[in-house]
Amino acid sequence: MSVNSLLRCSLRLQRKRVAIRFVLQRALSGADAVNALRPFYFAVHPDFFGQHPREREVNENSLKRLNGYLENLQKPDSRSLQPVKLTFYVRDTKDSGDMQPDLLISGFRSVSFTLHTQDVLSTVVNILKSCSLSVDHMKGLKASTETCESPPEAGVPFYRPIRWDKSYYTFTGFTDPEQELQQARRVEPTLGLWLRNNEPEATKKHNASLPRREELKRLKKELCHRFNLADIRWQRSWGVAHRCCQLQSLSRLSQQNPEALIHLQGHTVVFADQSGMNASGHIMLGTMDVHSQWIKLFQQLPSYRSLQQQTDWLKERIGLLLGGTQVVHVERLGPVQPIAEHYGTLSTFHKRLVSRHLRLHPRSLQGLSILLENHRTNPSLHEMGHFIIPANCDPPRLQVFLQGHAAEARRRTQQRNRLQAEEEAAVKLCLQSLSLGSLSKEPSVSSGQMIQCCKRLVEQRSPLMQGFHVCISHFYSVMQDGDLCLPWNWKS
Repeated sequence: MSVNSLLRCSLRLQRKRVAIRFVLQRALSGADAVNALRPFYFAVHPDFFGQHPREREVNENSLKRLNGYLENLQKPDSRSLQPVKLTFYVRDTKDSGDMQPDLLISGFRSVSFTLHTQDVLSTVVNILKSCSLSVDHMKGLKASTETCESPPEAGVPFYRPIRWDKSYYTFTGFTDPEQELQQARRVEPTLGLWLRNNEPEATKKHNASLPRREELKRLKKELCHRFNLADIRWQRSWGVAHRCCQLQSLSRLSQQNPEALIHLQGHTVVFADQSGMNASGHIMLGTMDVHSQWIKLFQQLPSYRSLQQQTDWLKERIGLLLGGTQVVHVERLGPVQPIAEHYGTLSTFHKRLVSRHLRLHPRSLQGLSILLENHRTNPSLHEMGHFIIPANCDPPRLQVFLQGHAAEARRRTQQRNRLQAEEEAAVKLCLQSLSLGSLSKEPSVSSGQMIQCCKRLVEQRSPLMQGFHVCISHFYSVMQDGDLCLPWNWKS
């Protein structure tokens, strides 16, 4: 055999080994990935951040983006993915020697990292190392032969409840989440007892916050009137003092450079994590940005408005192509989406639709709504009645799905409208009967749960709640300004 033949043979063997190693890495099954990421899920699970709403929301949004990234890596035709920057609040899951065993651990730290790997295995390792979690349990992890020979099943959920054997917690020293929840339920007080124990503290904090609340109300009204703003909102549940500081900052800017805020007329301003315009057309002012960055954003608003008009046109065209449906964007169902990203999603989806002729009657799906998502692999029907459609969904397949689920979508939409009307009536009655300052709920509380809670509160008629601002949630808490957080299923 000649030298050239030997070299060619050697190169073929080397390429084969590299290819096999690449396939093994890329074909790591969804089940293996879930198993490998269990310590991570245990450390960032939103259920353990009940007393920290902001951190819980950050983890929820980051988990959704992470799951989408992992699902896309499993697709057999997946190509180069865009890097994704994520931030998590990671719990300290180690038991402390001087801590009572029946207390929940509340310590956590912020971790940010960027996903840029192109295979599941490397991504999992990157996540664990970025969060300073052990990767020893992955040394013997291998992708199964079946996974390598066949394309991975799309849509395997990565985010699922942890069910480990009790011996795992004994061996690792981690705290059993089921045991924590059971202990929390056992010691959870009745609503009356909790109010009696916490009403003095809440009253003290509430009274101390009254001057700031008046200042907040005055500043908001003044800015909305002066610049003809539709509304001023906040992305997160910041305290009254924090909100006042943000409005005072905007007010100072309006006094120093009033012409810069002219372009805000008619818009809703949202104080958020980053500046820009979101998919709903609201102006986001990053709370960490300085005035010069806000001014730069205001100068770009004409361009943003042009992009918003193009976005509205695409929504209208897509709706006409899909039987009269309405394209919607629901901020509370996911992380804040910039309008440029939303426009890109709509444009990509519209091009796919016009390239294939769909046989849908122009008004056959009128009254129904669709929500486009980049990180979905399969179309689905949300419990609230709107369709959730992947931006890269095959049009003929989409047509079959829409027609097959239209009746159920209408039923759920009608039920949603009925529940929302019933919820509004229940909240109004509760406000009047208990003389509350305000009554709201967290997005994770459903309309049915809110209705049930309000009816029980009216029956209870506790005088200790009078004048307070109440938020229905999943836990008890007195917030920094004296607001009350109550679980929707409180004990009587």
